[in-house]
Amino acid sequence: MTSITVAALQLSFSADIDANIAKVSDAVREAHGRGARVILPPELFEGEYFCRVEEEALFANAAPVREHKAVLAMQALAEALQVWIPTSFFELDGPHHYNSLAMIGPDGEVRGVYRKSHIPDGPGYEEKFYFRPGNTGFKVWDGPDRTTLGVGVCWDQWYPETARAMMLMGAQVLLYPTAIGSEPHDTSLDTARLWRRAMVGHAVSNVVPIVAANRVGVEHGQTFYGTSFICDERGDVVQELGREDEGVIVATFDLDVVRRHRAAFGFFRDRRPELYGRLVEDV
Repeated sequence: MTSITVAALQLSFSADIDANIAKVSDAVREAHGRGARVILPPELFEGEYFCRVEEEALFANAAPVREHKAVLAMQALAEALQVWIPTSFFELDGPHHYNSLAMIGPDGEVRGVYRKSHIPDGPGYEEKFYFRPGNTGFKVWDGPDRTTLGVGVCWDQWYPETARAMMLMGAQVLLYPTAIGSEPHDTSLDTARLWRRAMVGHAVSNVVPIVAANRVGVEHGQTFYGTSFICDERGDVVQELGREDEGVIVATFDLDVVRRHRAAFGFFRDRRPELYGRLVEDV
């Protein structure tokens, strides 16, 4: 049996990077103690979600992957615990800035960097001011026991193309670190249900387990709604947290069973790529 035990962390964060790193580190240790080997913190856990405003002074918080404080801390922790930690961070690369993710392996090494492909722009989520669109393409990574991990970042999770591309690259589990909550322009709009449905749809249409880690708490009037979850390859939620909980959720999947289910559904057998050209044309 090829099994994998995964965890999602749901936490609130402050402007204090050291306190945030310490909080994430404690949660990682808890997840490790519960058997998790792949442990997913939320998006940009280094600080508050700064993209709610456009402020040029905040560019000073970006750092190269080899120097970023959050990445360095997770490298040391991953090596100490022998776990994988997909680590979201604000990346500086020369004159460019990216919303990036470093895949850190159990040897403490950065196995590579994925740069968020889809960059949102709207009230409370002004990411286009800060981040260049990712130039790495989608990526998958070697995980424990010859498994393959696919990771998208937040807004990527709404796109079926992201999930399908990673599946075609061999992903066996999809992970999405997130920072999402209230919509300042419309207080009546609650996207929590839509957010979950979008990813559950990826689970069903690709027959793959999904791990989603969001933040919680109120930051300068912006409420992050948590509801982090892990679902199986049929889209059934097997672990979840509420809208205000801080905590850790853990689940184990038998990937041999998942693989059989995927084959039996025939979604990949019956694909018709020759008909899908319109998907890669401009509107």
